[in-house]
Amino acid sequence: MIKLRHGSAAALALVLLASGSARAQAQDPHLALEAVESPEALAWVKAENDKTLPLLSGDPRFAGLQAEALKILAARDRIAMPNFVGKTVFNFWQDATHVRGVWRRTSLESYKSADPQWETVIDLDALSAAEGKNWIWKGADCRPKTHDRCLVNLSNGGKDAVTVREFDLTTKAFVDPAAGGFVLPESKQSIEWLDPDTLILTRDWGPGTTTDSGYGMVVKTLKRGQALDQAVEVYSGQKGDVSVRPNVIRDAKGNRVVLIEQATDFFNSLYFEWTPKGLAPLPLPKKGGVVGMLDGSLVVKTEEPWTFAGVTIPAGSLALATPERLRPGSEIVTSNGCNPCAILSPGPRQSIAQATVTDNRVVAVVYDNVRGSLVSLENRGERGVVKTNLPVIDNAAVTMGSHSDEGDLVFYTDEGFATPTQLKLADATGTTAQTVKALPAQFDASKLEVEQKVATSKDGTKIPYFLIHPKGHKHDGKNPLLLHAYGGFNLSKLPVYDPLIGKLWLERGGSYAVANIRGGGEFGPAWHQAALKANRQRAYDDYFAVAEDLIAKKITSPRHLGAYGRSNGGLLMGVAMTQRPDLWNAVIVESPLLDMIRYTQLPAGASWIGEYGDPAIPAERAWIEAYSPYQNLKAGVKYPLAYITTSTKDDRVHPGHARKFAARLDDLKVDHLYFENTDGGHANGADPKANARRWALHYTYLSRQLMDH
Repeated sequence: MIKLRHGSAAALALVLLASGSARAQAQDPHLALEAVESPEALAWVKAENDKTLPLLSGDPRFAGLQAEALKILAARDRIAMPNFVGKTVFNFWQDATHVRGVWRRTSLESYKSADPQWETVIDLDALSAAEGKNWIWKGADCRPKTHDRCLVNLSNGGKDAVTVREFDLTTKAFVDPAAGGFVLPESKQSIEWLDPDTLILTRDWGPGTTTDSGYGMVVKTLKRGQALDQAVEVYSGQKGDVSVRPNVIRDAKGNRVVLIEQATDFFNSLYFEWTPKGLAPLPLPKKGGVVGMLDGSLVVKTEEPWTFAGVTIPAGSLALATPERLRPGSEIVTSNGCNPCAILSPGPRQSIAQATVTDNRVVAVVYDNVRGSLVSLENRGERGVVKTNLPVIDNAAVTMGSHSDEGDLVFYTDEGFATPTQLKLADATGTTAQTVKALPAQFDASKLEVEQKVATSKDGTKIPYFLIHPKGHKHDGKNPLLLHAYGGFNLSKLPVYDPLIGKLWLERGGSYAVANIRGGGEFGPAWHQAALKANRQRAYDDYFAVAEDLIAKKITSPRHLGAYGRSNGGLLMGVAMTQRPDLWNAVIVESPLLDMIRYTQLPAGASWIGEYGDPAIPAERAWIEAYSPYQNLKAGVKYPLAYITTSTKDDRVHPGHARKFAARLDDLKVDHLYFENTDGGHANGADPKANARRWALHYTYLSRQLMDH
């Protein structure tokens, strides 16, 4: 519901906006393709697939690429990534035998051995067959302390919406609802254990309980044995919010805080503390979040400067603040030492990518010029914070994994573009780490060179990018090169080891570049915020600058240069194709946002207004319309042959974007390739076989466009 704030003038503006929306629909001949599973839309999809699949799968390279991809995706010697549940190590595993996967467990000592002895807990293939469902694993959340019951999340076909069922780890069986077992029907939902027999959650409770973005806005508690309609409301947000969700935060000393987070847009939230006495606002930074609790203090990550009680915490920092200090009326209380208090503030070319809290430490992944490190922070109160570096390789991507529920053990990985992933286990209170697992080399990197270069964007900003290419290659403009970027939502593109790119592209003579454009999080909040909303074009200019730099240095040429991105990166691809078609001979537009005038009306588009702006506001529509790819396809332009791909089951980025873009190209009689996977969700791969086909199609297309002739 829209609230009028300016009387009749506001009402008139709404009428004008509504009529403008009606005109836009009248001018869009492909609206029918937004009906995801209508017979007409699926017939269109089948016709497109029937044109594209024979062409690409019939290429003599396709079968080999698919076999290589499946070998990598289903390899038994890849690292089985661990997750602690209590002191037990769990892992979800897929291979050629277990296509849907098995959830399994072993002891920590067994996991560290060369041949862990796994016990199957849930066989998803068997469960799907028995229940006649297309179950895709979406994780499990186990009861704190006892770790004996878990809420298992199952997705039908890969959607973000999940069915949640309580599972008993002792009996290895789902708990019968007749015996009080929790069962929550399919919905996009966020659930926390409040106590062993009570959940606090948000979901679709029925009409009027979800936001315009399609997420829950009403938080309720649900006790064991209660029906959904008996759940007790705790808080209700607004339709215009992105979501409202609970967060139960505990520390090793038994302290607990229950927060309600009301996300007013994708990046800004209001926080409330819920106690038996009711709700009270907590003045946490609107841009940021709580990553855990240490010794009774909340560990806060700031994405904007945060000033409270005369203390200012810089943007991008980690800080400590006690709930008592933040509660209403407590500002007059004198605290010992700073409260809030910054415990880690990155420099101008640094960023904090991850942070977690163990029993006695805050552990954070810090990047310096897109090179990772791992630090352990000990809070000594008035004596300050002691920072200890845990070992990682040079020039690495570092990712923190699971940490133990009791103690300070942390799993983490380090890797490089040409250096296979290593899994390490460290005690965060120490300075050493044990390499527990190492991924065998999955492609020949001996002939590759990795460089970090810099391009200059249109406004003079220096844009770093990584280049991976054969050693000693000639700068003659003939190198087939794939340029990848994302540039949005504060997400960074890091120097990760990617066996699929290595085997299917680099090993076959291709080069690869990754651009760290604005909109990402490589250099902290300011790097992201520089390309928000009205400044979105900066991200695109950065990408074009990197492409132009590669061409100017004759590392490649437009004839041999390809572009790849997905999701928000798929929007980047649409802009690359419509604004600078002269730069590329191949563009992979995967799971894309493309109709930016209607994106807020397609699930879950309204949640991204904080990133892109709102096309319902005329001033914002004007700068969105200037780059929206669907609206900027024009007759008479020579476009590269694009490969557009999405998934019917994608309930995050609506498949209508890709469909309508392809249909518009048909209108203009512009050749293109379109393929829609009828399963798999936003990730476009419900199982290793489907994912292997997906990547084989990608690299067959790239080979045809960039390597041939």
